[in-house]
Amino acid sequence: MNKYKIKIESCPGEKSFRWAFQILFFSISVSIMLGLLSQSVLTKVGAVVASVVILLFVFISVVFDMIGIAVASADEATFLLWRKDGVKGASAGLHLCENSNKVCSFCADVVGDVCSTLSGAAGTSIVVSASRLLGSASSTILLSTLVSALIAGFTIFFKAIMKQRAITNANKIILRLGRIIETCLARHKKNNKSCKNS
Repeated sequence: MNKYKIKIESCPGEKSFRWAFQILFFSISVSIMLGLLSQSVLTKVGAVVASVVILLFVFISVVFDMIGIAVASADEATFLLWRKDGVKGASAGLHLCENSNKVCSFCADVVGDVCSTLSGAAGTSIVVSASRLLGSASSTILLSTLVSALIAGFTIFFKAIMKQRAITNANKIILRLGRIIETCLARHKKNNKSCKNS
């Protein structure tokens, strides 16, 4: 018999592929669900409400894109030192850094795609409202193209600004996010204890 035993471990790439397929299924499901919901709801609101909704989802998309870039750029060693020193938010921040590929994919890709879907539906609402006043099909097509271009342009513009900030202040951004997460978890535990005691 062979004295040497070969230990076969699962390849790290397998977990990456598994995560990629999970996020693919999740993204498609959420996009379809929110797409149908937004088409039935947002197309019925006015142009003013739709414009506010577009700004809201552009803001959410930009913020989550900043988090995705920051977590990919953050220094894990720094968070290890902060956790040893008892800095608030360091433990949660370190956990985010250790799972940076998943966090980055979720924030930058999933949330971005969902916000794009909802922004597009809100843009459609503006076009539908304006088409009643315009009357002609050519004007409606032109307006639809202009609205889509403006949504994409402003999203890209603000993301470009926030990307530089995310890279430069990556550790600070993730530490702040870690503090928010730890505060929320602490409140959740406190509420659970009070419910059990009552």
